[in-house]
Amino acid sequence: MTQQIATPLPTFHDRDCDLSIIRGKRVAVIGYGSQGRTHALNLRDSGVADIVVGLKAGSATRAKAEADGFTVLTAGEAAASADVVAVMVSDEAHRDLWRDELEPNIKPGAALIFAHGLSVRFGLVQPRADLDVILASPKGIGPRIRDLYEAGEGVFCLFGVHQDASGGAHSLGLSYAAALGCGRKGILETTFAAECESDLFGEQVVLCGGVAELVDGAFMKLVEAGYPPEVAWFECFYELKLVTDLMFDMGIARAFGRISNTAEYGAYLTGPRIIGEPSKAAMDEVLSEVRSGAFVKKLMTDYDAGSPELLARREALGLRTIESVGAHLAAVAAKAKG
Repeated sequence: MTQQIATPLPTFHDRDCDLSIIRGKRVAVIGYGSQGRTHALNLRDSGVADIVVGLKAGSATRAKAEADGFTVLTAGEAAASADVVAVMVSDEAHRDLWRDELEPNIKPGAALIFAHGLSVRFGLVQPRADLDVILASPKGIGPRIRDLYEAGEGVFCLFGVHQDASGGAHSLGLSYAAALGCGRKGILETTFAAECESDLFGEQVVLCGGVAELVDGAFMKLVEAGYPPEVAWFECFYELKLVTDLMFDMGIARAFGRISNTAEYGAYLTGPRIIGEPSKAAMDEVLSEVRSGAFVKKLMTDYDAGSPELLARREALGLRTIESVGAHLAAVAAKAKG
């Protein structure tokens, strides 16, 4: 028998949310990147008429926001006139943005909305007691969230209230999440800590860190054993999306029923050998570093120094053999179109 979740998270849909709440607010979207642009456009298309965008002077996205029809102000100016301030800039920028622009200007009784709980969970932002502080974290990259919204669909959203100064933060947060289109799929109530810590852990262990190293490590093992790099690329990288798409659509167990018996049997024998006790011990270490704030401390130390480690590692990643093989095969595919 399939195990059931003992206590499912409270879940809300459009019928549980009152869009008139957010429609009656002046909303300042701070930042106009992947998430900021999507939030602003979806809010507007959901009937929120009074939206301004807050950007730093010389921002590269200013022209895009203006072309989309939004008034662009500085972050401080936008916050000063807004009932709801949605902070959509990168996590490491929250501390200085809050200190220099938002905290001195945000009006009493306003609401702060975050798409990720990191800066509040780890004290980079310490909101005043008179403010509502809300998490509205759609589970997807900005352009994909926008595409689904325009198609009449939505993505799941993690939602939480960290501080309810007004007594209406819960209803406001649900209204905001519904305006993003998330009520069409499901708005799940959790906490800033649960969202943030799980997100950091998942990114590092699975989605970005773990997957990238597993793919590249397996690819290089085949190449070093004398197999053609193109063949290794297909078997260790290209087919990954095909399998994960199947898992996403059907769940892992049903997806395994759709792959070959050879692949399924090999997975049962080998998966636990690759992700065995040493890997699980490393996961314990990562989770401890996330919970203690050690990771965020490293992140901010590097950020304050101008991000030298981040930039060096980014450059090194682009120089790996798997990248050159991928570029070669992309060129091969392009020739077929030419």
